[in-house]
Amino acid sequence: MVYLDTFNVASADREDSFVLNYPYQLEMQCYTHNVYPFKVFPQKGLKRLEFEPITILYGSNGSGKSTLLNLIAEKLGLSRSAPFNNSPYFEDYLKLCDYTLHQRASIPKGSKLIASDDVFDFLLDVRAINEGVADRRETLFEEYNDKRHNRYQMRSLKDYEELKAHNEAKRKTKSQYTAERLPKEINGASNGESAFSYFANEIRENALYLLDEPENSLSVKLQMELAEFIENSARFFGCQFIISTHSPFVLSMKGAKVYDLDSTPVREKDWTELENVRLWFEFFQSHREKFL
Repeated sequence: MVYLDTFNVASADREDSFVLNYPYQLEMQCYTHNVYPFKVFPQKGLKRLEFEPITILYGSNGSGKSTLLNLIAEKLGLSRSAPFNNSPYFEDYLKLCDYTLHQRASIPKGSKLIASDDVFDFLLDVRAINEGVADRRETLFEEYNDKRHNRYQMRSLKDYEELKAHNEAKRKTKSQYTAERLPKEINGASNGESAFSYFANEIRENALYLLDEPENSLSVKLQMELAEFIENSARFFGCQFIISTHSPFVLSMKGAKVYDLDSTPVREKDWTELENVRLWFEFFQSHREKFL
């Protein structure tokens, strides 16, 4: 499914026109200071991105992958959680961008940008909750030992619940006593498994998703599983994806259109042509005898 058909960044002419219509102090600043996201894409020859059900933005650090995702997300008003690299000129630049939707499509409710920081924040929340559970477990162990080995004298009806707890400790094992009183951990998964589950829970049917380097925290096996999950979501469940990535396992998804932001001008390439993938290939080729 395609919801977003094209996205146009500001051309060199539109950037220059914006600068010339501002006081000369701003014009000087545009050539001597960082005015992100101005002056990022004209030198790359990038004007328009055309999208498929799965479109991938590839490039080295600083190539503009995340910038493009942020521009698209803000222009379309997509929901997001993590803050992004904004600047005093971001909104001005955004006004110079435009987009087209596919035929009579509209951007579905629930469409969103998922950044690496969203996943990291989720992992930190899981860890904090599980650490709290672990602390509570130690407290319950101490409570069990105290109740099991010490006699308790009930003095009034107010003490009835405490007496029940003492008697229960004497009847049950430590693990039984603790399990009944302990909040459940979110899961017993690794960071990578938790990160994968985050994507599986956040990505629903019939929506547009912008994913910024989703391979972070994922093992090779889980990257391959995520790639398959994205392929199936696009093919069978009406989702469209625009993804920034370095991962060869994500880049190799069937039917994905890949833009190489390291080339000038930016152009579409087969994933096997990309420098990062070629480096992986050459590395394993140089060690081929070790795999025999």
